[in-house]
Amino acid sequence: MDELNSLFHGFAVILTPMNMLLMFIGITLGVLIGVLPGLGGANGVAILLPLTFTMSPTSAIVMLSCIYWGALFGGAITSILFNIPGEPWSVATTFDGYPMAQRGRAGEALTAAFTSSFVGAFVAVVMITFLAPLVAKFALQFGPPEFFAVYLLTFCSFVGMGKGSPFKILASMTMGFALGSVGMDTVTGQLRLTFGWSELMRGFDFLIAVIGLFGIGEILLSMEEGLAFSGKSAKIDPKIVLATWKKLPAFWVTSLRSSMVGIWMGITPGGATPASFMSYGLAKKISKNGSKFGTGEIEGVIAPETAAHAAGTAALLPMLALGIPGSPTAAVLLGGLLIWGLQPGPLLFVEQKDFVWGLIASMYLGNLVGLIVVLTTVPLFASILRIPFSIIAPIIIVICAIGAYTVHNAMLDIWFMLLFGILGYLFKKLEYPLAPMVLALVLGDKAEDSFRQSMLVSQGDLTIMYSNGLVGSITTLALLLLCWPLISKALAIIRPPKVDEFDADRPVD
Repeated sequence: MDELNSLFHGFAVILTPMNMLLMFIGITLGVLIGVLPGLGGANGVAILLPLTFTMSPTSAIVMLSCIYWGALFGGAITSILFNIPGEPWSVATTFDGYPMAQRGRAGEALTAAFTSSFVGAFVAVVMITFLAPLVAKFALQFGPPEFFAVYLLTFCSFVGMGKGSPFKILASMTMGFALGSVGMDTVTGQLRLTFGWSELMRGFDFLIAVIGLFGIGEILLSMEEGLAFSGKSAKIDPKIVLATWKKLPAFWVTSLRSSMVGIWMGITPGGATPASFMSYGLAKKISKNGSKFGTGEIEGVIAPETAAHAAGTAALLPMLALGIPGSPTAAVLLGGLLIWGLQPGPLLFVEQKDFVWGLIASMYLGNLVGLIVVLTTVPLFASILRIPFSIIAPIIIVICAIGAYTVHNAMLDIWFMLLFGILGYLFKKLEYPLAPMVLALVLGDKAEDSFRQSMLVSQGDLTIMYSNGLVGSITTLALLLLCWPLISKALAIIRPPKVDEFDADRPVD
């Protein structure tokens, strides 16, 4: 009942004309960002973050989170109609969505994708509603050692559970730590890594870094690939929507399984992209029509879209409750909270109840608004791709430059943005992940402060990280996650290989 009362209070905070207007604006911008290849949820939030500086934190997070929901919805439009994933997590949707469009079932595929996205997000928001307060009950037990243990858990989980090479993740994170340490030391007041440049006293601003890394980096990559748009037109009429909705209940097991996969991958640093592929793979393996996947099966659209939206929504739970972002977009939003003067973590639920429950309420309303918007505006957003990319790319670059300049009203920030854009481009070309760098840039100084405060309290004794059950368990879990790639390899060597059932009776040469 406490959670429900808090949720109703959150609806009261959100249901104001201004917040509802910002919700519609955010959803519309998000769908546009999702439709345009070369952008994305993290990129759109990073580029538009400066617009929220004059808003209250609640209004700002409503708009930015709705941009995120809209981008999740919008990525399906280009995947199904044009076979161009507007978002990385929409790649799996192209496997069956585009064949459905080729066979004249574009409206059915889009309706299934949007509805599945709504279902996945709804299940994840219900989970957040009832789990977040349980995490927040530990608020009063957290001191500097506990906060550092949580930060350590964040960094280690990216290394141990992240996709790709752990060494590349560590290299990316190390770069973020180095960039985050530039400027004035918050403990001693000394300057670090400024090399005599007074302009670097304030360090590299997080916002300028993410605008460059995500916005400019993606545009440079897209320009190199030379995108050309072509695809099917689409229109969703009420008859198609109702007919598709009648089919969807038959796939409730797939929706529930995909929601659980998405929630798990959202809470851990997996993210929406691996969640969509994992859910698609499970559906193909378990479904009775699995052999037909890839030819236009509606279940092949339901599974990845449900998982992607559930993961994207669930990623906000560890970001709010522990300060651990479960996705690149959550990492950008985490930086936004710090800019607005809010400290993500357990105390956020105690000190900023209006903000937290307003955000959770906006998740319910934002996804409902998003479903309505995308069902009614598909032809409009699909027509945007008729505009040559050579026109769209310069517009996006100008928007990025304006966003970077408005942070400190300094021309130097635009040059920094371009340098970060080149760095982001190189990272993507070399297949180094950007999310760990962003995470280290956002949380590196916070983790350093907590660690140094812990060392001052304990007079340099590292055993303070095991001084009580809470900090000890978090530290142990962090170290296990850090070593998980080695542990999994060791288990694979110890565990005997399984005999394939088809090879069991095969004669040995």
